[in-house]
Amino acid sequence: MSYTLEREDLADLARGAALLGTGGGGDPYIGRLLVEQALREGDGKITVLDPSDLRDDDLVIPTAQMGAPTVVVEKIPHGDEPVAALRALEERLGRRADATMPIECGGINSMIPLLVAARTGLPVVDADGMGRAFPELQMETFSVYGVPGSPLAIGGENGETVIIDTGADNKRMEWLARGVTIRLGGVAHIAEYAMSGAEVRRTAVPNTLTLGLRIGRALRTARERHGDFIEALAGALEGSGYDNIRVLFRGKVVDVERRTVGGFARGHATFAAFDGPERLELTFQNENLVARVDGEVRCVVPDLICVLEAETGEPITTEGLRYGQRAVVVGISTPELMRTPEALAVFGPRAFGLDVEFEPVERLVSP
Repeated sequence: MSYTLEREDLADLARGAALLGTGGGGDPYIGRLLVEQALREGDGKITVLDPSDLRDDDLVIPTAQMGAPTVVVEKIPHGDEPVAALRALEERLGRRADATMPIECGGINSMIPLLVAARTGLPVVDADGMGRAFPELQMETFSVYGVPGSPLAIGGENGETVIIDTGADNKRMEWLARGVTIRLGGVAHIAEYAMSGAEVRRTAVPNTLTLGLRIGRALRTARERHGDFIEALAGALEGSGYDNIRVLFRGKVVDVERRTVGGFARGHATFAAFDGPERLELTFQNENLVARVDGEVRCVVPDLICVLEAETGEPITTEGLRYGQRAVVVGISTPELMRTPEALAVFGPRAFGLDVEFEPVERLVSP
């Protein structure tokens, strides 16, 4: 069912998106501020459109930010770049969009389509192509199930626009777009994976904006009531397709090694247990990819690995990890759409160069 997203919903959505971003996807706080500004300047509301409400021949153009999250913290967008990318792609296609949509539901990219909606009046489809956040553009359920990402439009901070068209080769599209983004200063905005309403229903992970909003509200309410935020999170996830949650570790950050390389934030973080000798190591590429406790895998991509502040339940992004933080690390199962052999070939462990086979978190860790 479609609904209106109000300005007061944004803080909860940003919190939920930070969790679904699995440490990456860019800081949703910055995106939230951009959307709030656009709403103040416009009519103050955004329509969130259920995928079932799309007509088969509607044109949906997803919009997003691309680049290393560590750069976004220092290079805040003006706010008109994603609209410029959308208009450039519309011109290339010879048709106006009927709606926009996230390519990922995590981090700042839950907010960029809302920014576009606030500035253009387009509705935002309540779905996305990752069900979380991934670092590369071909890592989409859209791509897995046959939608080409090209042509892709890139908008830069100084008014530049670039069109990249690699046909059905989405991996080469990512490679070329990453190079352009690096030369635009490490962050840019994009419009890609233009598709029909029928293709959205066939390939997208549905209702993930609503899920992010529900997660954010649950975490906030648990904090305000001094409740158990893990229990609240489990309740918010129930029936969503993200049905299994496991506590992987409770401890303190004792080391962070992080570099911005090739347009990505790459590195490792080590946590020491509060009440024992165990250590957890996270490996990340923008997003958390694998969590190992004393060398044993406890959760691996595409399942979600989320770091939460131990006292408040606030999600911590990879660029926000700091020595001494007290945290709870949780693993969350992804929908079956993201666990098929076809999907794992695109965004499973091997796609990131990890020498690990995918094993569902609910099998790796007991309840």
